[in-house]
Amino acid sequence: MKAAEAGAWFAPGRANLMGEHTDYNEGFVLPFALAQGVTATASARDDGLLVLRSKQAPADLVTVSLDALAPGAVTGWAAYPAGVAWSLRTAGHAVRGASIDVDSDLPVGAGVSSSAALECSVALALCSLSGIAEPRPRLAMIAKRAENEFVGAPTGIIDQSAALLCAQGHAMLLDCGTLDTTQVPFRPAASGVTALVIDTRVTHALVSGEYAARRAECEEAARLLGVPALGAITDPRVLHKLDDPLLRRRARHVITDSARARALAAALADSPDGILGTEVCRYIGTLLLAGHASLRDDFEVSWPEADLTVETAMATGAYGAKMIGGGFGGSVLALVPTGHAGGLRAAVTEAFTARGWTPPEFLDAIPSPPARRLS
Repeated sequence: MKAAEAGAWFAPGRANLMGEHTDYNEGFVLPFALAQGVTATASARDDGLLVLRSKQAPADLVTVSLDALAPGAVTGWAAYPAGVAWSLRTAGHAVRGASIDVDSDLPVGAGVSSSAALECSVALALCSLSGIAEPRPRLAMIAKRAENEFVGAPTGIIDQSAALLCAQGHAMLLDCGTLDTTQVPFRPAASGVTALVIDTRVTHALVSGEYAARRAECEEAARLLGVPALGAITDPRVLHKLDDPLLRRRARHVITDSARARALAAALADSPDGILGTEVCRYIGTLLLAGHASLRDDFEVSWPEADLTVETAMATGAYGAKMIGGGFGGSVLALVPTGHAGGLRAAVTEAFTARGWTPPEFLDAIPSPPARRLS
């Protein structure tokens, strides 16, 4: 692959129709790429330095030697692009120095994978500048390693895979155990439906202890059940073998959410050209609501603003709604007839205002293309 000298690369955020906290348990997830994302404008350097700037933090210029990269060497937002360079080098690649300016139209901490979009845009940039040819599934693993080991967030593979592998007008069923993918048509706008991301403005941080605690609980449940990961279990009746009710709830969420991801993907696959009929929308809505209830009650990662958003969305005509992302803050995804979308926005805003909460923000979630070079 011939090295580029300069260019701009874009990677999208993602919304997840189903499968929260199932990725690191080697279960199924069903994300789709958003139109919004992160752009990395980069040029090669010959001095072995990585110079990082962000339009969202213009005063924070970070310069680091590639040879000095190690977990903990860079903190804050710059740890994500620096971690990608480190991970590429750790994978055996010769990475050129680079000046990288990043810009984003994704909300940070909203559960729409802004960190993975940053990683994947920079990964494409560094690969192009350095003449590195990596298949996208492997590049997703390299970006994930950056987040896990360099940044210190114990996330799974969904976000990087969504950014690099999703297809326009589709959701992607990803088996996180085998990494097999299936693209299923998902065209809400053509179906008279709006997929709406509602940012509750409660930010989350996946490096916090609660996320790591949930992962540890899942690993303990899998050990007690004698499987390498909870995604290997498809029959929730085995849960009676877990004496600890907390571990039983955690495992039940993973098993049932993985099953819901497969069921929702099957419903989309059975819809001609991704056009959703009313009955299919209602069925998908029941899956979304069941997923939210499981995240709220069994996995205990929801938060008051998300619960109120789901309740208000349903009261104003939505087919279904659920929190998305790691939880403890972030966004809700609602599937609503397009004619009801304006009323839903107004009702949720009014409900927040009545409680003295910061008004939410809204994002039309349009299934969009994956990461790519712009120029």
